[in-house]
Amino acid sequence: MNWIPLAIITVYILLLFAIAWSTRRLSRGGMLEYLLAGRGLPFWVVVFLLTGLAIGGASTVGVAERAYTSGISAAWYDGAWAIAVVIVGLVAAHRFRRLQMTTIPEFFERYYNIQGRVIATIGQLVIQIIILGLQFIAGGAILHSLLPDMFSFQGGMLATAVVFVGVTLIGGFWSAGLTNIINVILIYAGITVGAVMIIGKIGGPREFLARIPQSNPGFNIGGIGWGLVFAWIIVVLTQAFSVQAISQISFAAKDARAARKGFIVAGVFILPAGVICGIIGIAATILHPGITPTEAFPKTVLSLSPFVAGLVLAGLWAAVLSTASALLVGNATLIVGDIIKRFIAPDIDMRRERQSSRMAILGMSVISYIIAISVSGILRTIMIALSLTAAYTLLLLMTMFWPKLCRRSHAVWTLVASMAAFAVWLIFPQVPRFFTKIHLPHPIYLIWLVSIIAFIFIAIVDKQRIINKTQDNQKGGFDEEKL
Repeated sequence: MNWIPLAIITVYILLLFAIAWSTRRLSRGGMLEYLLAGRGLPFWVVVFLLTGLAIGGASTVGVAERAYTSGISAAWYDGAWAIAVVIVGLVAAHRFRRLQMTTIPEFFERYYNIQGRVIATIGQLVIQIIILGLQFIAGGAILHSLLPDMFSFQGGMLATAVVFVGVTLIGGFWSAGLTNIINVILIYAGITVGAVMIIGKIGGPREFLARIPQSNPGFNIGGIGWGLVFAWIIVVLTQAFSVQAISQISFAAKDARAARKGFIVAGVFILPAGVICGIIGIAATILHPGITPTEAFPKTVLSLSPFVAGLVLAGLWAAVLSTASALLVGNATLIVGDIIKRFIAPDIDMRRERQSSRMAILGMSVISYIIAISVSGILRTIMIALSLTAAYTLLLLMTMFWPKLCRRSHAVWTLVASMAAFAVWLIFPQVPRFFTKIHLPHPIYLIWLVSIIAFIFIAIVDKQRIINKTQDNQKGGFDEEKL
């Protein structure tokens, strides 16, 4: 019965490419039109673009993987996303739009120095390349589970890359935004139908609750440990302020109101996905005890009818593609805006800007694919990588709300200190063990601590304040009307 899921996947792919093709005229022009949608995204496209970015491989396959051992508390990952985007919507999204920027590193050069922009670009690329690589892994696992006779794991990764790179290349950011409408609808249709059918197969809600193994915390919302829950919230909130792929959505919004409203509404759209995927992960402990946790979602849904299995796994694949497309555009914007236009070809014309953007998308895809081959543990890896955003967020918030405390050397040395702390966590195993003993089981705590200490120290020793032409002396913050 492989032809049924294959037909679902084929129709879905054709629909994506049809939408992408129809957006070509909206992306004609240079970098601004191709990578930032001409700053014309209405709030409802912002909602779906941000929801699709948030509900990716980690929010679906990764949550089910963790729920297999930690119960419904794994859904806190999606909960953290919902909390984070609402807060960013209330605090920063409209401000980002009014700044008329293209990248986060541009912010650091504007208020600090060019060295800060260079270091910020390197760090942003590292973060987003790792996250993009994880989408390859999730996509390969889904296609291999869905159609094992047609796709090996490596073949599934390659097919995933071909589709989302192709769709993004055709229409740029408009393509990513409009295809995410289909992606989000398919995601929720797939996981909702799958969860209902799986619980029905077990025997209904009562039987499902009664058969949860004692080794699994089940519906204990703190089963994963509150220290880790708070770490997830801190990590996702931190990166929501400062990861290029997220901030770029607000940069590309039609206006400040569309950016603010889109972020807040997206929080409501994101929240249910984690709960549904967590339930499927718990159900896997009943239906498939003893499997590898990464297989929890695919193996469970494959036990359903071919049509339902195809719908569910197509929804999971849609989650991967929706995240990957936004990440690809974000990486390309960093390459073109912060490297090519800033240092190599400042006077590049619009046609070459668009060509460079497409080459950047291809290049970043190849690098991420190579990295993906050696990565395992989707949710754990993505959460560690996102810890690097602590220094970015600290600098952004201090610059926007307390610019009098900011010094010209802050960008360079705060970012360097956070990267050094991250390297120490990875290289020296005694550091993670020490933090675990004091109930701080995540590098985000160390990196935030080091970033704050570095910021305070530099504020004391460096007397040269940042250049802040947008400071409102009466409000003590940005005078957005002067931008």
